[in-house]
Amino acid sequence: MRNKLAAISAVALSLLAACGPLFAHHGNASYDTSKTVTVKGTVTEYVWSNPHVILMVDAKDNSGNTLHWIIEAQNPLSQTGVGWTKNTFKPGDEVLVEVIQAKNGLPVGRFGAVGADAGLSTQPSRIVINGKQFKP
Repeated sequence: MRNKLAAISAVALSLLAACGPLFAHHGNASYDTSKTVTVKGTVTEYVWSNPHVILMVDAKDNSGNTLHWIIEAQNPLSQTGVGWTKNTFKPGDEVLVEVIQAKNGLPVGRFGAVGADAGLSTQPSRIVINGKQFKP
């Protein structure tokens, strides 16, 4: 009986330990959640799939160099809830989006609110597609 209880406890602890990385995946530690950055450029790719919708944008920095931005949104189901579809963006679209940038300064961002709600929101503060404010 004691061995059986020990075995069950060991399996339960192993399962809990294995779940840790799943929670870590959704953290905001790598993003500067105190402010947003405006990215203005051309859509190169839009990926509508799980686990996250991805928007890739080529944008110029202050020196005129092209930066290849990778911007993460929530999953397709959550994005559908705020009016996004698999056709919201298409390659060649000229966009202006506000994102939360990675702390290391790389052209990696995440759509969402700033401050305490950072990363929990599915809708960024501003999206303009081909000169028109996106309003679902």
